[in-house]
Amino acid sequence: MMQIADILTANFPALMSALMVTLRLTVVSLFFATIIGVIFGLFKVSGNRILKFVADIYIDIIRGTPLMVQTMIIYYGVGQVLRPMGFMWANFGGSFAAAAVTLSLNAGAYMAEIIRGGIEAVDKGQMEAARSLGMSYGKAMKKIILPQAFRTMLPSIINQFIISLKDTSLVSVIGVSELTKRGNVMTANAAARSMAIWVTIALFYLVICTILSRVAKIMERRVSYGR
Repeated sequence: MMQIADILTANFPALMSALMVTLRLTVVSLFFATIIGVIFGLFKVSGNRILKFVADIYIDIIRGTPLMVQTMIIYYGVGQVLRPMGFMWANFGGSFAAAAVTLSLNAGAYMAEIIRGGIEAVDKGQMEAARSLGMSYGKAMKKIILPQAFRTMLPSIINQFIISLKDTSLVSVIGVSELTKRGNVMTANAAARSMAIWVTIALFYLVICTILSRVAKIMERRVSYGR
């Protein structure tokens, strides 16, 4: 415990800076993942076979490959392919931008399945009733279906937020200065204290995830009471 206290005292500013990078990366990626998830989730429940096929391909590729491999493809592979056209990640936010793109695409696939499941959990008669009243498909989805589906989706959405927060640790391989990368730097400078350093990093993740879990339960109860 004394070693952990010493590490916190000596590295607190650097750890807080890394924590802010981790949180910012999580929020940015989840924002875009939600947009991606809504689009492909609606593709999945649409009656259009082509849209369903496109959504299935995207989701299968993302869910069937490791996040670290996706990170390497986005950062190194895409960067190399587009370099002849003048594209360089360094000109578009560097490794942080590449990590945000990767995490957005990765979480977007899971969000699409969450949204699909939430929509399909709503009684089909709701859509039929809305359409019989003259509502368009889009308006019925926006006004009737999605608000009801949100109650079902909320726990899974917050759970995905927690998963994405922990997934940020994997993008340290491309140099993003988040918590895990900070742990690597600290260990390189003080290898004899590796155990205490990584326990300290783990505590940061544990505290954040515990807070988010508690918030999720509170929000779930409030939404349930509002039914």
